[in-house]
Amino acid sequence: MSARPRDVLAHAVGPAAPRLLPLGDAGLVVQYGGDEISEAANAAVLALGRAVASGPPDGVVEVVPTYRSLLIVYDPLRTTATQLRRTVAEIASRADPADLPPARPIAIPVAYGGAPGPDLAAVAQEAGLSEAEVIALHSGQEYRVFMLGFTPGFPYMGTLPPRLRVARLASPRIRVPGRSVAIAGLQTGVYPIESPGGWRLIGRTPLRIYDPSRSNPFLLEAGNRVRFVPISDAEYERDPGDARASPPPASPRPALLVESGGLLTTVQDLGRGGRRRFGLPQSGAMDSLALRVTNLLIGNGPGAAALELTFPGPRLRAVRPVAIALGGADHAPTVNGRTAGIWTAHRLEAGDVLAFGAPRAGTWGYLALPGGVDVPEVMASRATYLPAGLGGHGGRRLEAGDRIGCGRMAPASMLRLPERLWPSLGACEVRVVLGPQEDYFTEDAVRALVEAPFQVSREFDRAGYRLDGPRLAHRARAELLSDGLLPGALQVPSGGQPIVIMPDGPSTGGYPKIGAVVGPDLRRVAQARRGETIRFRAVDWDVSHDAAREEAAYLAALRFERVTG
Repeated sequence: MSARPRDVLAHAVGPAAPRLLPLGDAGLVVQYGGDEISEAANAAVLALGRAVASGPPDGVVEVVPTYRSLLIVYDPLRTTATQLRRTVAEIASRADPADLPPARPIAIPVAYGGAPGPDLAAVAQEAGLSEAEVIALHSGQEYRVFMLGFTPGFPYMGTLPPRLRVARLASPRIRVPGRSVAIAGLQTGVYPIESPGGWRLIGRTPLRIYDPSRSNPFLLEAGNRVRFVPISDAEYERDPGDARASPPPASPRPALLVESGGLLTTVQDLGRGGRRRFGLPQSGAMDSLALRVTNLLIGNGPGAAALELTFPGPRLRAVRPVAIALGGADHAPTVNGRTAGIWTAHRLEAGDVLAFGAPRAGTWGYLALPGGVDVPEVMASRATYLPAGLGGHGGRRLEAGDRIGCGRMAPASMLRLPERLWPSLGACEVRVVLGPQEDYFTEDAVRALVEAPFQVSREFDRAGYRLDGPRLAHRARAELLSDGLLPGALQVPSGGQPIVIMPDGPSTGGYPKIGAVVGPDLRRVAQARRGETIRFRAVDWDVSHDAAREEAAYLAALRFERVTG
């Protein structure tokens, strides 16, 4: 196993400084304080975040404040872990919470109890209060927004008056209505969108704290102060805040008719960055390298939007002559029943039917169209994020009857990739950087991570892959204050089976992370099928950046062959 970066850092920056910890090859975690919710620690986090964002060091992409830590996301092609640690340690020595601007107060109207707040009566009974007293206590003070996470725009606020501190539900709800106001432990929050949830629902607000149609979709951000204002049911009903979903706009250049959408066919690009601090994950292709190469086959920019598909795949009919390119997993594609190759461009005539069979290798395939799939940009990306109904084709997976358009009528080129250059798929060894919380685990658990094989379980999707294998035992607690996540992070819940966070995974999480897969290797995990074996190899933090350089060199060296006929 490789050396642990924190051992070096403790000596380098001194015991009084915050801890600087790795999160894979693209994340630096700066941690203040202990395991308790602290306004002082959170203020230090926000001060550092403001200082870093005001003059970002070279390579820094975004900052994500959480309760007690700041996740700094960076580009490993533009900086090194050593260089960034030194720069951030110096900035941290100067960052002063006293320099933070005054908190912006925000009033949130709430209709308490009744149908909007089904748990109010139970909370009152448990607390030994009347419902009116619960409402008075909850609305009688301001709350600090410590962080946003869980879902886009979800604010973690606190702290509650001691008499309102009740436990979460023993069995979380599968469906919590959007805009529900809730409490749990020391915290209160507002569910911005419909989602699962285990907090106690005491009311609902007509205010949309997250609305992607606004120029600023997020009403709240870390550091705000919030006061809840009781309103009557009649006031709530006058403006319940419900928004109707609009159908996806028709493309002026329709190319494909969806006859069957398959299990999960969505529009994806390289994702939307810069919004993790608001709880919005990156999304984008599960295999970003495959997306890039597939786009290059028809002359698109590498990040153009394409269709991402898995088994069973879609059935698509060309509505006019159109070029396509296929790459990624081999889902046995056919055109009018005849075998069609992957990692190559194809010409379809009007009426041709493209179908997919059982996968021969890999899990996620890509279909590129000239100029990219023609859907609107939402927050600088066309990627679909299903949990929030965001981006892509109306924020959802493709369905029969959908028409898919392309950005331009003709391809810039028609190419194939020689088989010797195909990106590898299937069972694999992937590189992992230990941390930021490997010290939450026993030595046997850390050893098992890098020595034992793991298999992809039956529980895997665009948010995360749960792995079967040896139980990774925690030293004590299996939970921590929520902190930042990136795709590739290896979260380990109390059961001891690691979950690899994927592009649609949450931007924050409350389970310890024993390590994180380096970015370019994550596609190997994503392309592994159920039951396939994955092994982890620990590498030093600075050495992990080799993966990004290797991938960039591979793309730069690609040589294609022209498709004729």
